[in-house]
Amino acid sequence: MKGLIVAAGYGTRFLPVTKTIPKEMLPLIDKPSIAFIVEEFIASGIDEILIITSRRKKMLDDFFDREIELESVFAAEGNHAKAVKIKPYDAKFFFVRQQEMMGTGHALMLGRPMLDREPFVVAYPDDLHFGEKPLALQLIEKYRETGCSVMATIHNPPNLERYGILKLAEDNLHVEGIVEKPAPGKAPSTEASIGRYLYTPELFDYLEEGWEKHTGGEYFHTYALGKLMDQGKVVYKETEGERLDTGRAARHRSPFRIPSRDSEIRETGPGACGRIEGRAAELTDPIQAISAITASIRSASSCLPRFLQPADQIPNL
Repeated sequence: MKGLIVAAGYGTRFLPVTKTIPKEMLPLIDKPSIAFIVEEFIASGIDEILIITSRRKKMLDDFFDREIELESVFAAEGNHAKAVKIKPYDAKFFFVRQQEMMGTGHALMLGRPMLDREPFVVAYPDDLHFGEKPLALQLIEKYRETGCSVMATIHNPPNLERYGILKLAEDNLHVEGIVEKPAPGKAPSTEASIGRYLYTPELFDYLEEGWEKHTGGEYFHTYALGKLMDQGKVVYKETEGERLDTGRAARHRSPFRIPSRDSEIRETGPGACGRIEGRAAELTDPIQAISAITASIRSASSCLPRFLQPADQIPNL
């Protein structure tokens, strides 16, 4: 099975940094967000990955290529630890440019020459997943059980009205529709769609059918997905594990969870994140976080900030 990553957008929510740096290359500690998607794919048995990019995102191509100069430097130094960090992923990467920002449906259509013969997993780098079983693998297993396209969901998240909410069939498995950002109390279920899908290749026929009827503006995949739903060919899989939404610069007052897999990264400041355990650290109080970071810097520790927040939301100390 192959994977597709949609990474062509402008990333305007993160301006000014995305004026020159692709949003997908913004780091979580020391690794760009798109790398977590690629690792999820590889851990799920996906080793052919198509990335839909745009003309200002050549940095993505370079990141997944070899860095021969650094390899030579680290080899001469005998620095195996650093050499491992820049080792290319064990996968084949393909890049296609979306020449105009014409929506996710149009971006998916660009993948047809490579993906038209078998089911494939689609990921949007705004949604990262951390858990014992990779999310892409969870979708693949559900497909093998049902033979249907699969939508990933999170169950009853806070602020349900901010999501696309699934309308479910009586069997509580098949999806009959999706309601975008329903009014409070009007949601058809508590299953919220997130940016991970497994599609059967017949999706492309409906994408092209919808494209022929499209009259302008961005074209989304909802028409094609709706056609599959009408035929009872879409099911959902509730996500097992933790989801991190990286699509918003401002996290307001909600916890911002970041993976912490590197044993060299430790919190030492009092009250910073409570305790770190396994893959995630949580902090909810920006004042405590700033104090912890300051204390860590003063003690020459390796503590790194775990949140991003606009300056106008950080209290004056």
